[in-house]
Amino acid sequence: MEEKTKKVSIIVPVYKVEKYLRRSMDSLVNQTLEDIEIICIHDGSPDNCLAILNEYKEKWPDKVVIYDKKNEGVWKGRFDGIRLAKGEYIGFTDSDDYVALDYAEKLYKAVKENDADISVCGFDRIDVETGHVYSREMTKHAGKIIDMNVNPEDILSINGALWNKLYKAELLKNMSNLKNPPRILDDMMFFLLVILNTNKLCFIGDSLYYYMVRSDSIVATIKKEQIESTQNAMLEVKSIYENNEKGEKLLGLLDAEAFLHFGISLMFRISSDKTTNFKEELKKNTNFLDTNFPTWRKSKYLKISYSISHHFSNFKIVFMKKIYVLKLYPAFLSVYKFMIQKLKIDIKW
Repeated sequence: MEEKTKKVSIIVPVYKVEKYLRRSMDSLVNQTLEDIEIICIHDGSPDNCLAILNEYKEKWPDKVVIYDKKNEGVWKGRFDGIRLAKGEYIGFTDSDDYVALDYAEKLYKAVKENDADISVCGFDRIDVETGHVYSREMTKHAGKIIDMNVNPEDILSINGALWNKLYKAELLKNMSNLKNPPRILDDMMFFLLVILNTNKLCFIGDSLYYYMVRSDSIVATIKKEQIESTQNAMLEVKSIYENNEKGEKLLGLLDAEAFLHFGISLMFRISSDKTTNFKEELKKNTNFLDTNFPTWRKSKYLKISYSISHHFSNFKIVFMKKIYVLKLYPAFLSVYKFMIQKLKIDIKW
């Protein structure tokens, strides 16, 4: 007998988060949208996570699904969850974060009413120790529609994280996979693969996801030896685009995305490794971009004239490209880190 389809499946990779897991699970099992399943991918965590998940499974047997497996990383875990998912739509959360109780309901309502492939909500970036809200993001896009066949460049202005979005299940079940997935920037590359076959994204203005900033997270501890594998994975993404009819038309956009995530985000993370010669890594990164994503310097999406004519769309990225090209990025980082660490202000680029 075929199992009943759910409205929403939420996939939760779980690894070394016992301190935060109950808060995360409480926010999911108490969602106002009833017809959902929570697929917990226990990725061989050596702590007490599995026992905690079993507590929730015992109390909510029709809602909680546990997939216990050896440690293979979050990329593989998400694909395992996609394979298991019975939802009409699929979402992702990180197990050290939590969500508003109407998170699934509002995203589901938006994606259905707009006949969209993906719905997107706002989120708060919060210090896990103090509860200080660094920033509230993606809330000014309420009512916005991105038609990937008309204005695909608008995705440059939205975050590439997976967790503040709900996806049509068939998009994920039919998406391309990477032979050698990245250990960092994995959300961004996953999202680039998803939008390759996406037609419409819709937005709601509510902040429904609470992203916890941890000092021991991968963002703060990235090492330079991870860079090569991440670059190779991005080249694999480019190859997939080049061999896809729709993707070929998006190669210019892909080059702009490469600058955004490698030129800005990755370099910011690398700068946190005090053993790294940052200026040397910055030079190598520029060479990587120039060689493999050469239109980033002249991309129309990263020009001031384009930004002004499109209601200042992508303006922060345009500004950062100027900083990068003028070789002022190290100086900018000093100011930016002071804002984050001392003033508790975080501006996402």
